[in-house]
Amino acid sequence: MGYQEEKQRQLDMRYIRMAKVWAENSYCVRRQVGALVVKDKMIISDGYNGTPSGFENVCEDENGKTKPYVLHAEANAITKLAKSSNSGEGATLYVTAAPCIECSKLIIQAGIKRVVYCDDYHSTDGIDLLRRIGICVEQVQLL
Repeated sequence: MGYQEEKQRQLDMRYIRMAKVWAENSYCVRRQVGALVVKDKMIISDGYNGTPSGFENVCEDENGKTKPYVLHAEANAITKLAKSSNSGEGATLYVTAAPCIECSKLIIQAGIKRVVYCDDYHSTDGIDLLRRIGICVEQVQLL
């Protein structure tokens, strides 16, 4: 591994650890997910899974099932990015769980060119879609 590749790997591990810490802001019980959008070594947006603004901070119903209106971390980060003056064009998304297909559509539309994640999602549809369009997708293992 060359110097640049090793430096990128170290940066990837730092950002994914930061996303993991950011996930701790989530009120969700079943799974806490964090996401960071990074461009030119700057965090330009962040998000974690949870309910939309104005809703109670309860992600699961009385049976422990995730409520249908809970937003994924990636969706929160991308919509926050859309409300800012920043652009996701060419950015990297660091997310603690592999994106679902709905979030993958948002990733594509936001112009994000690289996705780094650590945990698998129950479906690979999102990852498959990203790769199909040419977005670089890498899974890393947190130590």
